[in-house]
Order: sequence, then structure tokens, then C-alpha cells
Amino acid sequence: MFYEIEIAGLKRQLPLCKVTDDLYIGAFIIFGDTEITTTAAKELLEKAPPFDVIITAESKGIPLAYEMAKQAGNADYVVARKAPKLYMTDVVSTTVDSITTDHTQSLCLGKTEIDIMKGKRVLIVDDVISTGGSLASLEKLVKLVGGNIAGRMTILAEGEAVTRDDIIFLQELPVFNPDGSIK
Repeated sequence: MFYEIEIAGLKRQLPLCKVTDDLYIGAFIIFGDTEITTTAAKELLEKAPPFDVIITAESKGIPLAYEMAKQAGNADYVVARKAPKLYMTDVVSTTVDSITTDHTQSLCLGKTEIDIMKGKRVLIVDDVISTGGSLASLEKLVKLVGGNIAGRMTILAEGEAVTRDDIIFLQELPVFNPDGSIK
């Protein structure tokens, strides 16, 4: 089963994936799709509030954050990693529960990323916002390191996220019943 969606004038077929017995989601995979990444970044930047630095969570938001930073004139961007790396010092971390992952994850930043964000206007970006778990974790990290949240942006707002007034998104993505019909 697939769901056809149009994002910034581009049509894509999203495979429907089982989350629970009565909930399926459309899998939006940005990796390898340079056309959607470039086009979505352009469209989001046209709606973006003023910012100094972009942050995203590892991993599916990375191509979008990179492309937005590039198109914004080589703005800084930061990736909150799922685990501390050997090169990271003075690590700050938080936990996140995501609808697309079957376990609790960590998101962490090191001193280099912290220094980039401290006192700056930070734009949070991700490919899809659904339950808001990853977004809440990123918000917590930004506040912990002394950054100021400039805005929250995503390509797709999934399910109830479309009713939120604190995120900017390009397209709605419904959630689905097991038979492929929209909930």
C-alpha cells in the first residue's frame, strides 16, 4: 500500500508502514532524494523566521538542515547525535521517544555545537513532525545550552501535528488504518 503526496509541487509515493495493529504511517524517506530535499529547503526558507543557526536530530533531518543552511548562505547547522562520539566534550543530552523507533533514544551535543548555539537564534528543523517527541527533545537541548528558539519547521506534519500552531510545515501527512484508509 502507498499514499501519494505532493510536496512543494513534487509527487511522491509513500509506502504505508505498520506502527501498531491499528496504526500505519506513510514512510517519508528523504535520503537519496535530492530533488525533494532541495525544493523543500527552498520552500521552508521562504517561510522561515530570522535565525542564526539550524539544529536537527540525527539522522533523517540532516540532508534538510544541510541544504537549508547552504541555501541560506552557508549558515551554521548542528546535528544532535543519537550517542556521544569520542571527539565530543562536555556532552549535554536528553532522551526522546519517536513514533518511528521502537526504543527510547538519546540526543546529545558536545562543546563545539553548544558554542555555536549559545545566545543564538536557533531554527529547529526535521523531515517529519508527528507526536512531537523529537521536537520536544531538541527544544530542551536548545534551552539547556543557552540558545533561543527562533522557530520550528518541518516538511511534513503528521497526524495531530497539523493542528499545532507552533510549527511551520509544507504539507499534511495523515495517519492510516490497516486497510490503507485515512484515520
